[in-house]
Amino acid sequence: MVQTSGLLEELGLSRESLVQEVGVDDDVDDEFRDALEALLEEPLIDEDEQEVVDAVILWYRDGDEDLVDAMMDCLTTLDDGGVVWLFTPRSGREGYVPPVEIEDAATNAGLHVTSSAGASADWAAAKLMARK
Repeated sequence: MVQTSGLLEELGLSRESLVQEVGVDDDVDDEFRDALEALLEEPLIDEDEQEVVDAVILWYRDGDEDLVDAMMDCLTTLDDGGVVWLFTPRSGREGYVPPVEIEDAATNAGLHVTSSAGASADWAAAKLMARK
C-alpha cells in the first residue's frame, strides 16, 4: 500500500506540479500512480504530449530501450530545474537494473542521481537532475 502522506514532499512536487509519465506498461504500480494523481488533483501527462513539465516519472526495466536514450527523451519536455524520477524494479525482481547502470546512463545523459525515494513496494525510485 502506498503511503500518501508526504508523497509529494518526498518526490519534491506540489499540487501545482505538472508531471509527465513515460514507459507505462501493465507492470507499473497502479496504486502509486493513482495516489500521485489524487494528490496532484489531475491526471499524469501522457508521454506523447509535448507540454513543458516540472517532473517526469520514467518507468524503466532491464531490456527496455536504451536507458541513456530514455533519459534524454525525458529532457525534451522537462522545465529548467525539473527532475526525472526513474522507477526501476527493486532488486530480485524481473527487470532489475543495477545502480551502476543507472549512474552510468545518467552521466551519459548529462544527469546525476541525487537521491532515492521509497514510493513503491515493487519499484525503486532514483531522482535525476541536470548537471550544473
